[in-house]
Amino acid sequence: MSPVLQLSSLSVRRGECPVVDRADLSVAAGEFVGLLGPNGAGKTTLMRAILGLLPSSGENSLRALRPEARARHAAFLPQEREIAWPMPAEDVVALGRMPHPAATPAQNRAAIERAIAEMGLEGLRHRPATELSGGEKARVLIARALAQEAPVLLADEPTAGLDPAAQISVMEVFAAHARAGGTVIASLHDLGLAARHCTRLVLMARGRIVADGAPRDVLSPENLAEVFHLRAHVDWRDEGPIFQPLSVIGR
Repeated sequence: MSPVLQLSSLSVRRGECPVVDRADLSVAAGEFVGLLGPNGAGKTTLMRAILGLLPSSGENSLRALRPEARARHAAFLPQEREIAWPMPAEDVVALGRMPHPAATPAQNRAAIERAIAEMGLEGLRHRPATELSGGEKARVLIARALAQEAPVLLADEPTAGLDPAAQISVMEVFAAHARAGGTVIASLHDLGLAARHCTRLVLMARGRIVADGAPRDVLSPENLAEVFHLRAHVDWRDEGPIFQPLSVIGR
């Protein structure tokens, strides 16, 4: 199966400093990839470079697309949760349909309604988005990305600011999107959520990809100690892993 995203030696520099250093990554349809790493590891920079939002060197199959095609191929949820105008939440979700000028009104309405239902926003659709709580705004912006119906969804810390039930719901929505043939790449700080819901984990440190594979392999005691300076217990149960941080190493 051809990858939906292919990176080869992708690098981003700030002056002489490599923020992303020769990243190689191949992602196929149906994968839910968790992008992990400590603060400053280069996760956000990598995602923005993938989308062509930052200058970079190396090969990037997504950046090679024309901007309008790229907008149909990949949706992006940034870390920022700002909504500047007091638009109804439903209208914010509808902005996700902008890359599809040829879509019929019925197609647009169906996509918007699916996204609203997936994120449980039926009771908020008519409220001004600027009056919503931080967690509610986050769900609206996730719905906007879902309404885009792009094959690839890149989400930068999508569970930040959400309560535990909403975090699980978002991860389940993303996992269902992948099972249906889509591709999700999400940067995450909750290693337990990542281990339980992602099909694959990519671990970054100091701008480099240092591990890539199944959650059980990536979240090894050695990787947790080296990258996160963390000692943790992971109980790999049939119903899903349980992750418990125990202590900080060497600090």
